[in-house]
Amino acid sequence: MGNLLEYSGIVTKIRAMEAKLLTPEQFAEIANMSAVPEIAGYLKKNTAYADALNTLEESQLHRGNIEKVLIQSLYHDYTKIYRFCGQKQRRFMKLILKNYEIDLINYCLRIVINRYRQPFDLNYKRAFFDRYSQISIEKLITSRTTDELIENLKGTEYYAPLKKLKDSQNVTLYDYNLTLDLYFYTSTWKEQKKVLKKQDLELFMRDRGSKIDLLNLQWIYRAKKYYNMKPADIYLMVIPIHYKLSTDLVRELVEAPGLEEFEAAVARTYYARHYNFQQNLTIEQMYADCLHHLYTVDRRREPYSVAAINTYLFRKEEEINKLTTAMECVRYGLSPGETAAYVGGKTQ
Repeated sequence: MGNLLEYSGIVTKIRAMEAKLLTPEQFAEIANMSAVPEIAGYLKKNTAYADALNTLEESQLHRGNIEKVLIQSLYHDYTKIYRFCGQKQRRFMKLILKNYEIDLINYCLRIVINRYRQPFDLNYKRAFFDRYSQISIEKLITSRTTDELIENLKGTEYYAPLKKLKDSQNVTLYDYNLTLDLYFYTSTWKEQKKVLKKQDLELFMRDRGSKIDLLNLQWIYRAKKYYNMKPADIYLMVIPIHYKLSTDLVRELVEAPGLEEFEAAVARTYYARHYNFQQNLTIEQMYADCLHHLYTVDRRREPYSVAAINTYLFRKEEEINKLTTAMECVRYGLSPGETAAYVGGKTQ
């Protein structure tokens, strides 16, 4: 009864928001479109993005501006859920916020390291970060070098790990991104035990632990297939948390001499036994499909819990990623069938 009382308002709000998420049939229609303005027109006419897109002139309906609208929609949904949360749930929401903060820092790092000429384009994020985040966008946009950017993060939890890395030799953008990813997962794994209790903690540990395991599988696979990395280098990028993957199995995956041996080791994992990895899917699609299954099962089994929040925000991010991918497919002239393979749905 305690969880029912704590989560009834949140769950009612989330159910109303879920009703506005795009359906597989709608993604099938989008996959058959041939221009970004056509996708924008469809979203304006048929989806919850209508009000936000109506603020753009016809000449502004290109991928960059549409993607900003999608991100703002995610922030808007976060805000709506946050308002219905009690103190306990708000502490949990702060864990989720860290993911948005790291995306912001990574964007700024790309700007300063690659010496892009265009200015920081962050005004559309300012109101959200000013309200909820420890990071000051006003400070970040003054950064012109990596040193300045890191100093402008002083006072936040990200300053120490980035400063330690900055003082090393020959640091690349990849090194900064990896450091932030590792910090995010290790810090939230520790903090979850302080923020959540009992059933909520068990649910979040299962979802977060599975995500970490699946990310490690994905990263090891990419390191071997695309970069031919040595085991010693792969170990540096593995998140040092093992949920359903034992230390010995991780070692076997990392040190597998080839992809055939790697796939044989994957076949013995908990995830291979509980999920069909033999479908004709990419490693990225397997990762997304497995997480989708895990989140939705937890939500169905424990509807009045953090699973309601976690699953909705996962689905919302999944929807935005699919829409962004669809626009990219259109820009590069992919066929409807190829687009459908990336975003789901069948071509007409």
